[in-house]
Amino acid sequence: MAEPGLVRRSVGNVLVPKLDVLLEENERVALLRSEARRGLLSRPKALPPKWFYDARGSTLFEAITRLPEYYLTRREREILDARAGEIARRTRAATLIELGAGSAEKTRVLLNALAEARTLNRFVPFDVCVPAVHDTAAAIRGEYPGLDVHGVVGDFQRHVEVLPRPALAGGPRLIAFLGSTIGNLDAAERAHFFTALRRILAPGDFFLLGADLVKDKARLDAAYNDAAGVTVQFNKNVLRVLNRDLDAAFDESRFDHVAGYDPARQLVDIRLRARVSHVVPVRGLDLMVAFSAGEEMRTGDCCSNSAAPYRSPSHAARDLAARDGRAIDDGCLLAALVGVHRLVGARVQRRGRVARVGPRRGADAQRQRDLAGGVRALEAVAQARGEVAAIFGRQIGQ
Repeated sequence: MAEPGLVRRSVGNVLVPKLDVLLEENERVALLRSEARRGLLSRPKALPPKWFYDARGSTLFEAITRLPEYYLTRREREILDARAGEIARRTRAATLIELGAGSAEKTRVLLNALAEARTLNRFVPFDVCVPAVHDTAAAIRGEYPGLDVHGVVGDFQRHVEVLPRPALAGGPRLIAFLGSTIGNLDAAERAHFFTALRRILAPGDFFLLGADLVKDKARLDAAYNDAAGVTVQFNKNVLRVLNRDLDAAFDESRFDHVAGYDPARQLVDIRLRARVSHVVPVRGLDLMVAFSAGEEMRTGDCCSNSAAPYRSPSHAARDLAARDGRAIDDGCLLAALVGVHRLVGARVQRRGRVARVGPRRGADAQRQRDLAGGVRALEAVAQARGEVAAIFGRQIGQ
């Protein structure tokens, strides 16, 4: 069921794939208005990275993934090429859900493997931009005749819990969260996301996480400052979104793109720096926003996965990694396959025995702690070794 106040609008016929719009245009603009007001009045100014992604921003990001400096997509694709068959055999997923699907270019590797395993019935691309989800769903439907393609437009920080449920006789789901998008979330947002994910995962489901790792500063800096200037356009696209949707008057030429890796915080900090002092009217918010020369507005953080929340995993997480983890190092890449059956299933491993988690007081809190510990273990296994960790869970306890 949809959450209170949420409108689910389905669009589809024999020619157009099914499309659920969980974030209607008026809701999207209202959310932008709220977050932009808060961010433009904060010190320092900041805007959530989700607002990069209108139709133009989605296209620009797809271009970024093909740039020579942007190693992450290529490395993740190589891992998927190498491990997709095993993922398909281990999960036997009937439904593949991809959060932040974009064009689903890498996802086709998983689709092919699951189709070859003859288990796949449904694909659910989930993203924030209606045109992007529609185009991806239509393309996948054309490439995979007979596959049920069910696009979902929403914000994965708000709508994870209303993702399509398993069909009555549909088999397990594989929920994929690739491209190191998890690094765009701060600690509170990650906690909220994983709590929502825990609530929807059912026994037999799987979670596949693609996460970037800490590496040389020069390489990280280059990935977000490409020679062709595509990332500059992508960063400044948020100004176009504000101009269009909030009747603002940002002048892109008055801002410089600034991005760099901060070793102390272990994240890439993406900002826009004002070249000169000026005031920007934002008529949709009834604001006059002043920028001083050199003032920076944060537009995105890309956290690497040995950052503070994951630096010291608990003893339980270490035990989990040691018991269920396996790392495959092929020279410059690492694929970490870690059992995360502790996350949400009805059974929890403790000191070599199985304890059933029932609906007693504190059970939800315990499962949330298990989930947080499991995620820390996933990333602890992969720290300091390779380019990208492609991590997926063993079958959740029956």
